[in-house]
Amino acid sequence: MNGQKSFLRQVFGESSDSDVEEDSTYEDGSSLNVDQNPAWQRIQEIKGLCFCRDFLTPQQQASLLSAIHSEGWFTDASHNQAMRFGDLPTWATKLSGSVREMVLLGDHDLVTNEGDKEGCLLPSDLRWREPLFDQLIVNVYQPGEGICAHVDLMRFEDGIAIVSLESSCVMHFTHVEENCAIEKGKIRDPLAAKIPVYLTPGSLVLMSGEARYLWKHEINRKPGFQMWEGKELDQERRVSITLRKLCSGE
Repeated sequence: MNGQKSFLRQVFGESSDSDVEEDSTYEDGSSLNVDQNPAWQRIQEIKGLCFCRDFLTPQQQASLLSAIHSEGWFTDASHNQAMRFGDLPTWATKLSGSVREMVLLGDHDLVTNEGDKEGCLLPSDLRWREPLFDQLIVNVYQPGEGICAHVDLMRFEDGIAIVSLESSCVMHFTHVEENCAIEKGKIRDPLAAKIPVYLTPGSLVLMSGEARYLWKHEINRKPGFQMWEGKELDQERRVSITLRKLCSGE
């Protein structure tokens, strides 16, 4: 804990601890928990794909869900997606601040505690850009609903964050070349070509570089696809928050 706060002082200055904590405080008064080391994991098969399982506490997850509900975006059952550009809601701006803070803590711990020499979780030009994100998508998925394999539009810069809430799920990543082979029927076992990542409630996925541009990601929640450690996951409502940065001129 003391080492992490010392590191934050080095990065943000002597008075920055309170500033950062205030910036990442949620509606209910909770803030990013820096008492615990960020449990970052690099997905070794995919360069630029990082996963933080314990990004948000259950209390912070509930606070985010409450904030989303208060927006009134999903009062109609037929509405399952909301998008915002430019000035984001206050809770989304604070969430972006939490992402940056957790990345900084993760960079520090990966190098000092694990001797990780692969570099930062996000390249420095992305980590310090302002704003870090200026585009928001909130999706609500009912049991059985997912999203097809895709690479995010080129109108968005490198560096994309995805926060998962409520139901767990498996997100599959497929290299764009292998995805083309799957679509043409040249690969007999499509699942064998996919890299699975188990997304738990409160987790954070970061995609940059190759992971952002050369790998398609998808969530197939049809029966038989949501498998983890030999068991099929129970399907419940899932909420995802995607944060991105628009390219200049968009």
